[in-house]
Amino acid sequence: MSEDFLTLLDEFEKEKGISRDVLIEALEVALVSAYKRNYGANHSVRVEINRQNGSMSVYIQKTVVPVVEDELSQISLKDAKKINPIYELGDILEEETVPQTFGRIAAQTARQVVTQRIREAERGIIYSQFADKENDIITGIIQRVEKRNVMIDIGKTEAILTAAEQVPGEEYKSGQRIKLYVVEVLNTTKGPKITISRTHPGLVKRLFELEVPEIQNGTVEIKSVAREAGSRTKIAVMSNDPNVDPIGACVGPKGARVQKIVSELQGEKIDIVKYSEDISEYVSAALSPAKVISAHTDDEQKVCTVAVAGNQLSLAIGKEGQNARLAARLTGIKIDILKSEGDESEKNEAFGL
Repeated sequence: MSEDFLTLLDEFEKEKGISRDVLIEALEVALVSAYKRNYGANHSVRVEINRQNGSMSVYIQKTVVPVVEDELSQISLKDAKKINPIYELGDILEEETVPQTFGRIAAQTARQVVTQRIREAERGIIYSQFADKENDIITGIIQRVEKRNVMIDIGKTEAILTAAEQVPGEEYKSGQRIKLYVVEVLNTTKGPKITISRTHPGLVKRLFELEVPEIQNGTVEIKSVAREAGSRTKIAVMSNDPNVDPIGACVGPKGARVQKIVSELQGEKIDIVKYSEDISEYVSAALSPAKVISAHTDDEQKVCTVAVAGNQLSLAIGKEGQNARLAARLTGIKIDILKSEGDESEKNEAFGL
């Protein structure tokens, strides 16, 4: 140990935010373990590093006893008083020792402790930074694609966009900047685990919150989002100001706001519908772009039955049932769709959550 070592610790404190005293205390504990590992586990040892000049002192500790049973950890009262008359039974006597090979062991231990503490501190900084980003959007840069996983630089660390969180049909290229939704941040023994997604409905919700000022100031609220990533999203909004149209606010002048979000989602279709406390009215809006003739809700069964014209049936159901399926998820109620009685034939379809 030397003053140069203390200078190095000062630099770590400035660059990594790790207290020099914390590092020294950790090193003292580690050196005690190293001493016991190399010279015997029965030794009672104290290691002290001088905070001013970096010098290291090693002290063998022995308990003053009437009869010595373990010479490594005990000393007789008679021998203790020869060293200093003040010692009494039960006191701890310390003798400084300087093992010839301990300097090399100390240097090796110091490197290990400092490296470990820096790694732990960096992990802590990363966790603190991203814990605040949970349920929010971050921007990353694609580094590489490994098998089906996409490795993304998100600043100070790398996150994995797994196949399950990738949008079907999206292409991911090295160097590409991409927006990601932070699903979860966990502090594990191996460091922070950051789960990111491109498919989560929260991504669309946050994009609207960032893009629409009326949502930011609370005038317009997003009540629900239902999404089939890469294909279609339905989002229900309401206004807390009768003079503000919630759908118009989200669409923006000449559709600029919603178009920006659609572009970020690489062409994913977005239906913006008006939320209503009236379930029948809400379901009718959720089935947009289809036009509903009538709707009746059975509150007890939690089913809404809607009637549409024959030429609107396929539109209400959607390709492979997607439109009705998303409407059911958005509203939280099962939907039965049928042709109106005025049509020659009837077709009944039920769509649950």
